[in-house]
Amino acid sequence: YTAPLILFILSLSTAKVGKTSLIMSLVGEEFPEEVPLRAEEITIPADVTPEKVPTHIVDYSETQQSDEVLKDEIIKANVVCVVYDVTNEDTIEKIKTKWIPLVNGDAEKGNKVPIILVGNKSDLRSGSSMETILPIMNQFSEIETCVECSAKNLKNISELFYYAQKAVLHPTAPLYDPEDKQLKPPCVRALSRIFCISDQDNDHILSDAELNCFQKSCFGNPLAPQALEDVKTVVWKNTSDGVQDNGLTLNGFLFLNTLFIQRGRHETTWTILRKFGYDDTLELTDDYLYPELRVPVGCSSELNHLGYQFLQRLFEKYDEDKDSALSPTELKNLFCVLPYMPWGAEVYASVPTTDEGYISHHGYLCQWTLSAYLDIHRCLEYLGYLGYPILTEQDSQTAAVTVTREKEVDLEKGQTQRSVFLCKVIGPRGTGKTAFLQAFVGRSAVGNSSSAFSPYTINTVQVSNQEKYLILYEVDVETEFLKASDASCDVACLMYDSSDPHSFDYCASIYKQHYMESNIPCVLVASKVDLPEVKQFHGMTPAEFCYKHRLPAPLPFSSLSLDSTSKKIYTRLAWAAMYPHLNGSDMSNTSFWLRVALGSAVVAVLGFAIYRAFARQK
Repeated sequence: YTAPLILFILSLSTAKVGKTSLIMSLVGEEFPEEVPLRAEEITIPADVTPEKVPTHIVDYSETQQSDEVLKDEIIKANVVCVVYDVTNEDTIEKIKTKWIPLVNGDAEKGNKVPIILVGNKSDLRSGSSMETILPIMNQFSEIETCVECSAKNLKNISELFYYAQKAVLHPTAPLYDPEDKQLKPPCVRALSRIFCISDQDNDHILSDAELNCFQKSCFGNPLAPQALEDVKTVVWKNTSDGVQDNGLTLNGFLFLNTLFIQRGRHETTWTILRKFGYDDTLELTDDYLYPELRVPVGCSSELNHLGYQFLQRLFEKYDEDKDSALSPTELKNLFCVLPYMPWGAEVYASVPTTDEGYISHHGYLCQWTLSAYLDIHRCLEYLGYLGYPILTEQDSQTAAVTVTREKEVDLEKGQTQRSVFLCKVIGPRGTGKTAFLQAFVGRSAVGNSSSAFSPYTINTVQVSNQEKYLILYEVDVETEFLKASDASCDVACLMYDSSDPHSFDYCASIYKQHYMESNIPCVLVASKVDLPEVKQFHGMTPAEFCYKHRLPAPLPFSSLSLDSTSKKIYTRLAWAAMYPHLNGSDMSNTSFWLRVALGSAVVAVLGFAIYRAFARQK
């Protein structure tokens, strides 16, 4: 909280209750000999206030100022201190008949200005006025507390302003309903999320170890063993289900926070809430959910080892049956701390799944990798909801992310540190692009019963003994024209239907339009090689086209036989993306004809024909 507070001191009657004396005693640290009708407005610097917040104090004089001025000051006030004379019953009665209705008469429930009751001149009364004040406090929920003090002997003067600041910094209203004597629903939701994050083994109980981790995160130090036992004893004595298996249940955790608030220790609950990212309205702040992270043009975003370690712990926590997969129920439980389900049905079409159709451990990591690459700010939001910075003791979720260097630098140096590459799969409709994407995650397009569609699939491939993530994106083409943004990627897969005479022409057009003059490597794929081959109507054969433009020969693919030859295509795509500086030069064994000066086109065509004959026999 950085905005200055306004502590508004009200005189409750024409009688001199001493509110101006209180201000002057606070500022001068001694009782003033002469007291004016109204003190000048003053600002107390942050370093001399208990909560380290600058405090602006406004004195109001009923005789010198109008009701209009008073209303303007009330609108600006964060908290109002209503002063009464402990020796004068009339000033106490005016609290409820005049001053509280004046301050909050038109305010809706939940939007009322917090009020501190201040009983001055306690040096002139032997007993306390609290017996008379308590019914008023019970009647008006906006009254935070009551402080009895003496401007003359400086008793409780600093406490008065401490409570005034506390009423703003640690307000009761968002947390607790004094009429129902229970936590408000938004507070219960926030504390339930905090409990869920802190329950690191997902047994719905906070063990001593988990309680101490929680205590250390929020307050800097673990609890002493006896203090832990004392906490559990208090909960056990006051609730029927607050302690279970010597640990704290959610109900016990909620009761404990209710107790803090009822005993005036709101700051304890607020410290917890703010540590876990909440603002005064019990919403997660933008600073917490969306920490600043810049991904310059030409760079990409990837999860690093810290991010994957956190996600691994999360997977293990929610994989209750330990089958290395997340069932729909387990996945729903994992995301229970989010206000919505971040992964829709399309995830089951995007990543490798088990035979039962569950998201495998590998598929789970793939989906997070895809999320970080495509929309890093949304990914950071998910990690924030899941409690990444608290559980990992990092400043923010950005610690889980690496922003790669610009692709131009990779090209210059002839090497890359990237682990994730994007391949655009481009070709006419009906070519079999969807089948190609589904084959990448080990699914047959024919046997795929999922009704969900995703233009993306992601899996890992081995390139030079390194595991890399490859994202395939199916470009939906309506016309011959393809926008530059649709063509941008790490490697382009131009796919044509070898059984359709018009198919290759589109690929050739796209290549000339977007890739011929670019640094983006291209790989051509001939699909449906299980069907009879037809002559393409393009001016030259696909093999001749590849030879002319120094491209590797078209790679054959059939969705009916996902053999090792077909699977090598994905490795070749990742290889081309990882080594774009070799685009058009030697690309491993598939480009062997580039090593031959004469007759290379003939050899390439012959090799392709032999493969077709072999495929038909199979």
